[in-house]
Amino acid sequence: MTPLLIVGAGGFAREAAQAVLAAGSHGSHGSHTLLGHLDDDPALHGREVDGVPVLGPPELVHDLTESQVVVCVGSPRAYASRARLVRRLDLPESRYATVLHPSAAVSASSTVGAGSVLLAHCVLTAAVRLGRHTAVMPHTVLTHDDVVGEYATLASGVRLGGGVRIGRGAYLGAGALVREYTTIGDWSLVGTGSAVLGDVPPGEVWVGSPARRLRAAAAGELRELAAGHV
Repeated sequence: MTPLLIVGAGGFAREAAQAVLAAGSHGSHGSHTLLGHLDDDPALHGREVDGVPVLGPPELVHDLTESQVVVCVGSPRAYASRARLVRRLDLPESRYATVLHPSAAVSASSTVGAGSVLLAHCVLTAAVRLGRHTAVMPHTVLTHDDVVGEYATLASGVRLGGGVRIGRGAYLGAGALVREYTTIGDWSLVGTGSAVLGDVPPGEVWVGSPARRLRAAAAGELRELAAGHV
């Protein structure tokens, strides 16, 4: 049982904490002992969220060196925040854990990158590859030969056809459907309930059924990404 720190104390972090606790209660192989959350909000320090303590700021990872870490931040409004925080902490890959809810179904031919979190009832069917620090929310299905880039987020109920490519840092909203052998570009966002039937270029927001371009991603986000800051 390896001690674990969850960076973040918002909704995603709380969900990840419950996945860790569920894995422990099921005696899952490779499960962790959850030490607590780390968060930038000083008002949370010394408090508990859902019964789990908030120990202090994220930089405590450098003092608690025996612990593994998962970074659990991000939302459609700030979907590059996980990448920024990983870069800021500058930890070796060996420090990052992988969190799997015990109901997640990951095939033997699939791989999951360090720092990734898979929540309840998600499915990786065959030869799926998830990059580092990906977030896969409940009831998401990834089918054969899908490839998901690092820092990507797949919200609840996303469905990917076979051979889909999801770019680095992309965000797919809840219930999005992606046609087989389609590519979603780096740092693009697909809206809730959208049906993607063709390739989405990098750095764009697409919505609707069938999905169409709405606009470019936020200008500030794009400038930061282009400069290589995340």
